[in-house]
Formats: sequence, C-alpha cells, structure tokens
Amino acid sequence: MDTSKSKREWQEKVLQPSTKRFPEREEHFLTTSGFEIDDLYTPDDAEAFDYDQNLGYPGEFPFTRGIQPTMYRGRMWTMRQYAGFASAQATNQRYHYLLEQGQTGLSVAFDLPTQIGYDSDSHQAKGEIGKVGVPISSLEDMEILFEGIPLGKVSTSMTINSSAPILLAMYIAVGKKQGIDPSKLNGTIQNDVLKEYIARGTYIFPPKPSMRLTTDIFHYCAQNLPQWNTISISGYHIREAGSTAAQEIAFTLADGIAYVQAAIDAGLDVDKFAGRLSFFFAANTNLLEEVAKFRAARRLWAKIMHDRFEAKDPRSMMLRFHTQTCGHTLTAQQPDNNVIRTAIQALAAVLGGTQSLHTNSRDEAYATPSEDAVTLALRTQQLLAFETGVADCTDPLGGSYYMEHLTDALEEKASEYIQKIDDLGGARAAIEHGYQQREIQESSYRTQKEIESGKKIVVGVNKFVSPYPEITGLLRIDPAEAAKQTQRLTSLKAKRDNEKVTQALNRLKDVASSEENTMPVFIDCVEAYATLGEICNVLRGVFGEQEEILVI
Repeated sequence: MDTSKSKREWQEKVLQPSTKRFPEREEHFLTTSGFEIDDLYTPDDAEAFDYDQNLGYPGEFPFTRGIQPTMYRGRMWTMRQYAGFASAQATNQRYHYLLEQGQTGLSVAFDLPTQIGYDSDSHQAKGEIGKVGVPISSLEDMEILFEGIPLGKVSTSMTINSSAPILLAMYIAVGKKQGIDPSKLNGTIQNDVLKEYIARGTYIFPPKPSMRLTTDIFHYCAQNLPQWNTISISGYHIREAGSTAAQEIAFTLADGIAYVQAAIDAGLDVDKFAGRLSFFFAANTNLLEEVAKFRAARRLWAKIMHDRFEAKDPRSMMLRFHTQTCGHTLTAQQPDNNVIRTAIQALAAVLGGTQSLHTNSRDEAYATPSEDAVTLALRTQQLLAFETGVADCTDPLGGSYYMEHLTDALEEKASEYIQKIDDLGGARAAIEHGYQQREIQESSYRTQKEIESGKKIVVGVNKFVSPYPEITGLLRIDPAEAAKQTQRLTSLKAKRDNEKVTQALNRLKDVASSEENTMPVFIDCVEAYATLGEICNVLRGVFGEQEEILVI
C-alpha cells in the first residue's frame, strides 16, 4: 500500500476542505524543543525505521523500550518524596511518616548552607538555616536524621553536589554505627557538580578539583559500596532553568560523557563503574514529548557508552534514571491545578520508563510541602501504579508513528548539541565558554515572552483566570529551630575530642594536596565529628573557590 499517496489523498480530499470551514487553532504546532508537529503521522514517517536498531526489546540494547525485560510488571518504580525541614528531628519525623504511608525510598533535601559547605553557625548561613532543606553540619546531625531508620533496608537519595563526598562519608558512618557494612548500603548521591556551573550555582571549588572529588567517589564506591549509585547526572535543574527537552537530554549526557572520561583518565575500567551511574530528569507537562525524551535519552546513552567508550557490559550502557515533576510549572494562582499538572507529568515519567519518581505537591509554589499536600502527591503515584493500568505493559506507546518520529527527532537534535560541546572541548570547556548557560537563557527567555504574549497558555495565569480560595495549612519554618541548630553545634564542638579533629583535618590537607583518594580521610574526619564547614574550609585552602562564570 502506498501510504504516502493515501496520506496526500486524505489531506486533499478530507483535511483541506475541513480546514477551510474550520481553520486549525494555530499556523504552526510546535513542541517545547521547536519541532513542528504534523497533522498526522503514518508509516511514511517511519520509512527509515529499523525495529532492531531503533527499538529492540526491553532489557536489550539500545534499551529504547526500557532497561529491564519486565519493567513495572516485575516491580514498580521506587516512590520517593523529597523532604528536608528546619531540623534533623523534624525531617526524621517526616521520613517515618512517609514510610508508613507506603513510600519506598527516602530522598534528602539539604539546606543552602549545607549545599555550599558552611556550618549552621557560620556568618554565611545566617537567615538560610533550614529554609530549603535540612541543615547537616556534623555526623551528630546525620545520626538524628536517620534515627530509627534501618539504612540496610531502605534506599536513600541525597541531593547534594559540591559537598557530596562529605555527606556520603557521614551516611557511611551512620550505617557503621547501626552495624551495617558499607557494602550493604543502597542509594544514590547526586554528586553532579558540572550542572551546578550550568544551571544551579551551588558550587564551591573550581571544576578541576571538583571533578577529582567526583572520581574519588567512583573509585571508593566501586571497591566498598557496590550497591551505591555514585552519581545522579542531573538534567532536572537544567530543565528547571529553562532548557528545552532536547537541551535537557544533550547537556545532561554531555556531563555524563565528561564524568566517564574523567574516571577513565583516573585509571578506572569503564565496566567497573559505569553500571552504577544514574541520571535525574524532569517531567514536564508536554506529555508525548516528555515520553519521547526519556526514550531518546536512554537510546542515545546506550550508543555513547557502546561506541565512544567501548563498554562491554550491558549494564554500563543502561541509562537508569530518577524523575521529578517540574517545580517551575507550579503556580501560586489556582494551586489545585498543580495536582493535575503533577499527575500528567508523573504519567509521562511512567510511560517513559523511569526507575524512581518524586511527585511535587500542590503548595510548593508557596512553601515547603505540608503533610496533607505531600500525602496527596504520593497518592498520585500510587493511583498511577495500581489503578490506571499504565504499568501493566512495557513501553505501551512504542511503535506509535508519532512517538517514534519524535523520539528520533529528539535524539538527532540532542546529538547535534553534544557535537557542538565536543567541538568546544567537552562539557567543562563549554561551561567555561558559557555555551550551555547561554543556550538555556535564550530558551528560557523565549518561553517567558510566549507566556507574556499569551501565545503559550498557562491555565489560571494568563488564561482561564478566576478567583480561588486562599490556600491553608502551609508549613512555616520556626525561627527558633535555627537557634537550636547552632546551639547543638556549639555543644558538639565543646564536647568532642578537638585534638583528634585537628589531626584528622591536617591529614585531609595532606591527602587533598596529593593524588590519594579523599574518601577514607573524609570518613575519618566525620567520625571524629569534624564539621562540614571545617572540612570544606580545609579544601578551600587547597583547591581555592570558584567565582561565578560570566555569560556574555
């Protein structure tokens, strides 16, 4: 059958007469990445499609259809709810509550001082303690955070980057105090500092020593924490900063290439560490493009690992990823709409084959989520898992003419961006040129202009505006919690063995100045109750501090 001819006949005999009477809504329909959407997709749009090369089967290269043969028919994705409050005690209580509600993994949000290596009692931390996550200044705080939670039985994700090795050392130390061998610990540390220079800004040290700390974690975990995901290469923050779907794929995988190359340059065998790499993506509201994005990223990463790095182990080629629904899409206006947005975004992640998922809460445009809001967000995942049927078939949209066309288009566009980054000398060099930052800024600006002009509709904001009741039950941070945190830190510094702390910090200075792996000495430091800020200050003295990269 000549499908090209029959499509033309349909357009001439059916579509054109109809559009003369009832014109289409827009002159051009576009995805967020700027791809024009045709009116209909047929086998003609898959003319060069090769099932084995483009799709294959779940659990087999190129993993377009999923990294496990059974996907959710075997077990559901891990349901995580990101949480961190003004104190370790309050956060611990939320973790216990979420586990009781059926959450299957913990996800730790740290406050800004912790993210950039300052103790709660430092001048730089004033006014920021516990605002966007839990303050962790010492092993004592980490012990309180996980009190009563058996670390050998839960999977924990920690969203921390520049100070990642120190927080990982604290987690290992808490596990040891619980009698758990590090080899039994299961979880993920974000440990992705390159995206901090691109999109987020919570960096401490220059890129070169930061990459050294990242590869030190790779080395250490390969030998001591075989079940630990040593990095979560993040496109989430890139997307939140305003990138398109294609840019999110490209800039994330380009960072992944840089980490793999750095580890190989440091002497690691690719198949010894690549199987523990993980990724972190956003799920936006453009449902079909988001599903295609996840499929394209999975296929492209498999090709990169196979062709560029000559990985032999299939696990080294698998793109395993966590997803979070998009925070920047949440609106303060008509906040109940956020429940619907989050459900659609979560559906995209599931249809795209995510390994774990966080669903944002309806009140996050106002504050840290309340208990009721976070419960509803978790119920959203549980409803998707157990009531909709979308988890019963692996890659249910696979083979759709439009889905395969869009997956191919996203892979091609992302590959073009990666080639540009390669031409600039790789991700680190491109960051120093401001390339990724500039591309994201331009995409973000275009989107904002479309919202302001009304071309892009945001329901309840620039169209379908209506009064809405004031949201109640918001979680508010008690300023007294910050005072308690600093008092506890003062008490710790008075009662610990300060001579032992000094010895550990001096040893850290020597190791950081050498090529020796830093992870064992980080563990020694935290077990002596040296604080995060003290440890980072030693590293600042050795590595220096990174200034903002100006983008012109």
